[in-house]
Amino acid sequence: MLLDLEPILFRIGPLAVRWYGVMMALSMVIGFYYLLKHGAKLGLSEEFLSNLALLVVLAGIVGARAIYVLTNWSYYAARPLEIVQIWQGGLSFHGGLLGGLVVGKIYLDRHGVLWEAVADLVVPGLAVGYILVRIANIFNQEILGRPALLLPFARHPTQIYGSLIGAAVLVIHNYLARRNPPPGFLFWAFIFSYSLLRGLVEETFRENPLYFWGYVNNQWGFGFFTLTQLITPPLLLLAWVMMQRAMAREKGVEAANSKQK
Repeated sequence: MLLDLEPILFRIGPLAVRWYGVMMALSMVIGFYYLLKHGAKLGLSEEFLSNLALLVVLAGIVGARAIYVLTNWSYYAARPLEIVQIWQGGLSFHGGLLGGLVVGKIYLDRHGVLWEAVADLVVPGLAVGYILVRIANIFNQEILGRPALLLPFARHPTQIYGSLIGAAVLVIHNYLARRNPPPGFLFWAFIFSYSLLRGLVEETFRENPLYFWGYVNNQWGFGFFTLTQLITPPLLLLAWVMMQRAMAREKGVEAANSKQK
């Protein structure tokens, strides 16, 4: 049974303010504040960081919507006008990451700024955003869990699972940040921990189409493999390799400095 929730928070005349949009905006504000606060420690100006944030947000939204539409093309092909209606939900987190990463790296490279150091600063905003947007998904009645006959609730609350994943990733980030890792390590550690937790937990109980070879247990409400689960192993491998490269690069710098002394 689904909860009877209203996706609209309030109305101002003909304008409907939705929970989804509010949570998205709030996560952007929190992420931008953190970027400004800590980006200044890297010697980056507020104007530079503001331009970067604007480009990354726009690219992230485009990428997130594009991937979501492509992976649900059978629906949107029959409803092309809904493709631009992002306020109703329907954004791919992986697509947003990819779009923001590509555009952000290009912008930083052109200005001679180490992109890995800045990428580390976006992790808290991404984690908080995942927590808040998954809560908004509850009001939109989306990201639904699989029915489970042997559980006291009709469906797995995968939106709550997702919010808990965001919280867990944020805790992991804060723990690692206190160890002063090399640039880029925190970003790739986020990719690793997020991908692992989402693939094992949220996707296992989420009612998504299955690919390759599918199995669903209707008693306990779990299944595999979803598209996200299929791309999880290569993402884990990529993140692990990049984390090791960051550590190796740091050791190389330390070795070079010790020789100069």
